[in-house]
Amino acid sequence: MTITTRLFAAASLAAISLFAGAASAQDKIVIGTEGAYPPFNVLESNGNLTGFDIDMAKALCTEMKAECTFVTNDWDGIIPALQSKKFDAIIASMSITPERKQQVAFSKKYYNTPPAIAVPKDSPLTEATAESLNGKALGAQGSTSHSNYVEKHFPDSDAKLYPTADEYKLDLTNGRIDGVVDDIVVLTEWVKSDAGACCKILAPLPLDPEINGEGAGVAVRKDDQALADKFTAAIAAIRANGKYKEVNDKYFDFDAYGSTN
Repeated sequence: MTITTRLFAAASLAAISLFAGAASAQDKIVIGTEGAYPPFNVLESNGNLTGFDIDMAKALCTEMKAECTFVTNDWDGIIPALQSKKFDAIIASMSITPERKQQVAFSKKYYNTPPAIAVPKDSPLTEATAESLNGKALGAQGSTSHSNYVEKHFPDSDAKLYPTADEYKLDLTNGRIDGVVDDIVVLTEWVKSDAGACCKILAPLPLDPEINGEGAGVAVRKDDQALADKFTAAIAAIRANGKYKEVNDKYFDFDAYGSTN
């Protein structure tokens, strides 16, 4: 073997090694989630993460042939944590909104369900209108599409914002607020449980495209659109091969994906 041949072979091996390293790094994805938003993402007392978001993330990672790990982060700081590279993607029921698109890139949606209002079972409220909720204390988790919905559509109510959904549920249970706004799935599952036996769904609310956006998507850093596109392709693939339905039916008796338009 000539010196030139040996040098070429060494260079080729180095290039292959670098390529393999890059591919390996690309196939390892750290996913951030909240862990406090049942039934979508829940951090159990034993440290396990469960919920629709988590099982959906695992299905997407399997489809992408990626090795994924999860970390939890408070909702208020979840986008800054993504931007500071604490994790590579957010799968935490994050609505795709114009405001958030200024900060992060998104995949296409993986589900889309409307908001609703829950109230105590003995509430005198019979409808969810701006007039009927005038002066009423309405709770919602802060920095969410639901808190934005309250502020826009019920401007004369007394908006009470909470760090987590558990905290607004506690205040509603104890009569400190008149109602709460959140995803209809979250509220429906809660009022069916022993913890939510105090309350009922007053009404579903119409989606507001400016606030609720296009549904919940996978968020990544602005400069990582290629990763968002991989998640989009994986969402389409599991919708086609039946894995999406398998995960969906574990949690819901309807198609959480919503309209295909």
